[in-house]
Amino acid sequence: MKKLTLWLLVFSLIFTFGCSANTDNVDEDISSTDYKESTNTYEGTGMGYGGEITIELVTEEDKMVDIKIVSEEETAPVMTRAFPIIKQRILEAQTPVVDSVSGATFTSFGVKKAVAEAAKEYGKDFGKITLTTQGPETERRDLEPVETKLLIVGGGPSGLSAAISAKEAGLDDIILIEKLDILSGNGKFDMNFFDMINSKAQKEDGIDITPEEFVKSKESAFDSEERKTVWAQGASELDEWLRSFGVNLNHNYGDTSHMAESDAYAGEHIQDGMEKRVEELGIDVRTGTKGLDLIFEEGKVVGVKVQQKNDYYDILADAVIVSTGGFSANEDMLEKYAPGAEIVETSNQMGATGDFVPVFEKNNIPLENMDVLSVFKMIIKDRRDLTGAGDGFIFVNKDGERFVDESSRGLELAHTILDQPDGEAYYVYDQRLYDSAYRLKKHNDLGYHVKANTLEELAEKLGIDGDALVKSVETYNKAIDGEIDDQFREEPFTERFSETGPYYGVQVESAIHMTKGGVVANEKAQVLNGDKEVIEGLYASGEVTATSGAYSSSVVFGRIAGKQAAEFIQSK
Repeated sequence: MKKLTLWLLVFSLIFTFGCSANTDNVDEDISSTDYKESTNTYEGTGMGYGGEITIELVTEEDKMVDIKIVSEEETAPVMTRAFPIIKQRILEAQTPVVDSVSGATFTSFGVKKAVAEAAKEYGKDFGKITLTTQGPETERRDLEPVETKLLIVGGGPSGLSAAISAKEAGLDDIILIEKLDILSGNGKFDMNFFDMINSKAQKEDGIDITPEEFVKSKESAFDSEERKTVWAQGASELDEWLRSFGVNLNHNYGDTSHMAESDAYAGEHIQDGMEKRVEELGIDVRTGTKGLDLIFEEGKVVGVKVQQKNDYYDILADAVIVSTGGFSANEDMLEKYAPGAEIVETSNQMGATGDFVPVFEKNNIPLENMDVLSVFKMIIKDRRDLTGAGDGFIFVNKDGERFVDESSRGLELAHTILDQPDGEAYYVYDQRLYDSAYRLKKHNDLGYHVKANTLEELAEKLGIDGDALVKSVETYNKAIDGEIDDQFREEPFTERFSETGPYYGVQVESAIHMTKGGVVANEKAQVLNGDKEVIEGLYASGEVTATSGAYSSSVVFGRIAGKQAAEFIQSK
């Protein structure tokens, strides 16, 4: 089973940026403070997810008035989103004994620890700061209901897309809730935005994929033909829509795949842009607010019961869009619906716990394809970063021996890796492969991968058997050259290992990246009951639905859900 410490480490990456106007304004006010002559500064250090976080604590007459980052090694989508929130909490409470930013546990811990250390320099001791340190508990309050036109549950790519789309369709009264303190779900970490067609970058590269060709490429997808058709149309409109609010995916590679630039991931750029657009549109975003149950009235959905810390209330709405994501981070659900998956790590974010699965079940709303998973071939061990690329690498275990067909994937590969001595597996590649993939360059620049001039040196740095690694590469090359049969692959890779270094490697494992099952929605994103009839007032988009799509599909159907819900409300 996954260890708690690893779980916290993985989840601390998730991490994200509270984009509400209130948080931004508070940060601006704090940063623009005119310090008095009595101002003092103190430095402190804490351990974050990526390494040490060093802060400068500014005080006036022993009152904390500012916290500045001196140095840190956190992932950018974590620090830029989480720091303004934890900073605000500490300064308002005048103590680092505050709640961590949910979705950024380790980053929050590092900042709180650093502030506590700095405070000791002027005689304040806040006690021991740990990963579980939190602010004082509050008593439960049951508040009066809140009314709105449209309620969106979930602030990931699909929920944000739905909010923007509904507002652009002319709907003014919208509330979006997100259970974490941060927005944008797993999308903000994605390198690739694929399944987009008719983009400016594709046109410049001479790539022309029609909606009809897109539908044909999805022949094996389990989505209905109607959903495939609107999916294709939406995929052809995505680039223009994103560019309308400053999100430009200028690098096309691999037909439908896109990045912001050749050296910049798509996800962070897209989600930064959508969060900014939601703020510009004045949409009421309530982070740290969890949806608990649907509210029905005469068979129609009329709202959601919610919880914000220890405050409970109803949000009543003319329509509800559920975009709460999948359940990759819920071991119990994985064991229930896809036995064997629960022992495999996840690359998804900590909010992917399937919160609305029991809500749908309780209300007799059917779920489909709950055992279908998307398993990513490799992530960096003890991190959540997707890694790897291309043709011409090998997997070896701690004994330096190949043990599997490198083209295999899914739970079979995940379990094969776990079955190796001490559950260790290493991804080993050469300079040619390094030069072919930006992701590999980025991970080496960040120090996540190991580089060496020889295979023996690489083995020593990785802590694996060097003689066996050399032999594994030699045997692999002989198979490529046709001198021997490859004992693991029916068809060998086409690229052989270079005879000279440098070489690269990293410890890896496979991971549950997405769950593909969920509630059933039609081509208008309307949720269907057991008789395949529309449940009035209820829409769903993204990973919470039964869909073969991924990131871009979540955005497409988020847009559809927002537009359709707005039209439904406006027609009442």
